[in-house]
Amino acid sequence: MELRQLEYFVTVAEQRNFTRAAELLHVAQPGVSAQIRKLERELGEELLDRSGREVRPTAVGEAVLPYARAALAAVAGARSVVDELAGLVRGHLSVGTVTSHSVDLPGLLANFHQAYPEVEITLAEANTDQLLEGLRTGRLDAAIVSLGGESPPDLEFLVVDDQPLVAAVSHDHELALHDVISLDTLRGRPLISLPRGTGLRARLDEACAAAGFVPKIAFEASYPEVLAQLAARGLGAAILPGSFAATRAEQLRVITINRPALRGRLVFAWRSGGPDSPAARALVTRAREVLGS
Repeated sequence: MELRQLEYFVTVAEQRNFTRAAELLHVAQPGVSAQIRKLERELGEELLDRSGREVRPTAVGEAVLPYARAALAAVAGARSVVDELAGLVRGHLSVGTVTSHSVDLPGLLANFHQAYPEVEITLAEANTDQLLEGLRTGRLDAAIVSLGGESPPDLEFLVVDDQPLVAAVSHDHELALHDVISLDTLRGRPLISLPRGTGLRARLDEACAAAGFVPKIAFEASYPEVLAQLAARGLGAAILPGSFAATRAEQLRVITINRPALRGRLVFAWRSGGPDSPAARALVTRAREVLGS
């Protein structure tokens, strides 16, 4: 019994078709059929029912299938362990990030790729709530997300940015005379914010709820730059990260929000207990080195 025979059998059983299986395996179809026949002869039973339009496992094939999958998984695990101990990391990483931030994530990924060129990396942008769900379900290995004061117990993270959230208005706005305002000053006033599901919006909604009111959101946009442009045209007070707003002093009057102060905290997060794969563990280690400094 050979591993490739088990691999061919599992692939055909899953695809229900020899042609599709051969394409996935990058092997000629006759070769796939021949190897599975050899496996069946060795076991003394047919594993696949070839009589219908779709190829299906026989009763014996169904019984053998989980053992074949387990054998292939065990071999893959053994290879991963050897690669990790030898310092050779391979595999695939799925990383997520909020849309706009100041963290040098491209620098981290480039640094990691230089050290581990065999690892394939995919990067996706989404709102914080979607990214957190991706981490919890295992769809993502790590992500840059925004968190409030409470830390989710099912995640571990490295804080990479912690800064105040401010109100930014046009220079002729009625609030432009103030350097500092209380959160309650924003009660009933038109606000410009990122949409629900983003970390910034969650911090605003949480603080306003604690103060006993619902923020009046006049405009929503997915990019801070658009929020700044809307505020500069006098359409309301934009809630923005302080460092972002400070670079647009010509367009905007930046006002500190106090009592309570709002803060935005960006973190590099992964599942509690550590990532599952050697590649993901290597990425977390590299993130600690690059982003934690």
